[in-house]
Amino acid sequence: MDVRPIGVFDSGLGGLTTVKVLAQYLPGEDITYLGDTGRVPYGSRSKETIIKYACQDAAFLMRHNIKAMVVACNTVCSSALDVLDSIYDIPLFEVISAPAQAAAQSTKNGKIGVIGTMATIRSGVYESQLKKISPELLVFSAPCPLFVPLAENGRTDKNDIATLTIAEDYLARLRESGIDTLILGCTHYPLLRDVLSKVMGPRVTLVDSGAQTAKQVAETLGALDMLSPAGTGGNKRYFVTDSIEGFSDLASRFLESTVEGKVEQIELGS
Repeated sequence: MDVRPIGVFDSGLGGLTTVKVLAQYLPGEDITYLGDTGRVPYGSRSKETIIKYACQDAAFLMRHNIKAMVVACNTVCSSALDVLDSIYDIPLFEVISAPAQAAAQSTKNGKIGVIGTMATIRSGVYESQLKKISPELLVFSAPCPLFVPLAENGRTDKNDIATLTIAEDYLARLRESGIDTLILGCTHYPLLRDVLSKVMGPRVTLVDSGAQTAKQVAETLGALDMLSPAGTGGNKRYFVTDSIEGFSDLASRFLESTVEGKVEQIELGS
């Protein structure tokens, strides 16, 4: 057993969708969350900058004596995971392999779509992972850079004309390709699920990368006997690098519940 908290970080607040599912699977675990809201989004940054930011995020969480780290940012996973893995010896979870496996199991026609930030799509990490699972799979990808600011600004209603117009434009080629499964390759994107479902139609299964990873975390820590004793824990701490003003309202959209826990603004060092 291990009573230390699980650390989770993302470039903004999208990783809170992972925290939501993680808390459902492991209600007795303490969770420490870092959202780099002062530098979001990471998706348009260079690989070198993404690596620098990711190392700063991870180092901050490690100072809080975490027992496992969840990199709830597809952009970081596609650009900096190998660097983090070489530095830390605690269980490190990424948001690529679990959703790729779920998508491969879900598809009926072998055609899978992937949407994400420019950096994630440019890296080809999902294509590589899916091809490892089955070389016969056909993978179609599309960058959706405006989805992150839309999600963080609450423009997530399926009848929002601006959001629908952007989604129709981004997803047109994927819809024409005939995919039956779509990986939401960014932890912000579950907030746009209703919009994405409306655009893609009921025959396309949406795979939530954060939710699939949360399930993997729960199973792995359980197998390693690293979970907190029953009846303990469940506390949440939130850290952001920008102002905490309005955090509760915005975070509540991602968590789909009232924010409980301590919120602090911090500054990440070099």
